[in-house]
Amino acid sequence: MKVAAIQMVSAVSREVNLARAHALLLEAAAAGAELAVLPEYFCVMGRRETDKLALRETPGTGVVQDFLATAARELGLWIVGGTLPLEAGDDAHVFNTSMVWSPSGECVARYDKIHLFAFDNGRERYDEHRVITPGTQPVTFDLPSRDGHRWRIGMSVCYDLRFPELYRALTRGGAELLLVPSAFTRTTGSAHWEVLLRARAIENLAWVVAPAQGGEHENGRQTWGQTMVVDPWGAVVAQQATGEGVVLFDMDAQQIAVARTQLPALSHSVLHNLA
Repeated sequence: MKVAAIQMVSAVSREVNLARAHALLLEAAAAGAELAVLPEYFCVMGRRETDKLALRETPGTGVVQDFLATAARELGLWIVGGTLPLEAGDDAHVFNTSMVWSPSGECVARYDKIHLFAFDNGRERYDEHRVITPGTQPVTFDLPSRDGHRWRIGMSVCYDLRFPELYRALTRGGAELLLVPSAFTRTTGSAHWEVLLRARAIENLAWVVAPAQGGEHENGRQTWGQTMVVDPWGAVVAQQATGEGVVLFDMDAQQIAVARTQLPALSHSVLHNLA
């Protein structure tokens, strides 16, 4: 299955971001991609954390959801809409939600980011709890690919990457491909991004696809980029450092079976069974 991991440098305007996302999705479809994954916050990187509150949508309807459903139908793509803000029950918070559309334009999965980023080194300060309500449930979905394989795909977002127990839960649920749409800061990304992605692939003997925000944004934020595809043995097989782009790779499901047969580490896990 050919996958497209899309890297963006999103602006403060939702309409500008959707136009850029459409151009990149079109490029992915023209290259033969079957699955295209957009980065976290692809539709908005506001000047303030609270800007996303004004753009929150009701599940099933809204500008961003309509855009993604239409693009999936128009381009014949499976599309994972990185993240978008959905209503969370009060006026001060949203869910940071990753949603999946099939080529028919049907929304087939929704994952609300569970782990919320907080960081303070005296120069940069982030605390997603101020405007985001955390999700509670791991989510997988099935994608029957053109080559006849039915992929089980596990969903996650950005800061989730630091919590290996989530990925092990996804793998126990049958996941063969792990998605990590992200907007890592330049500070944390330069230190930890690649090693964490490769670790999650190695631990779970699974493919990892991680589309990122990558560059200096209109709001002054600097994101690390380095969109990657990592194979089940932990090798980085495709990547882009910074700037907009489409990272393409033709993934082979057989590599998962081979890796998990040669190194049956998943069957040797015992601690999750302990009371």
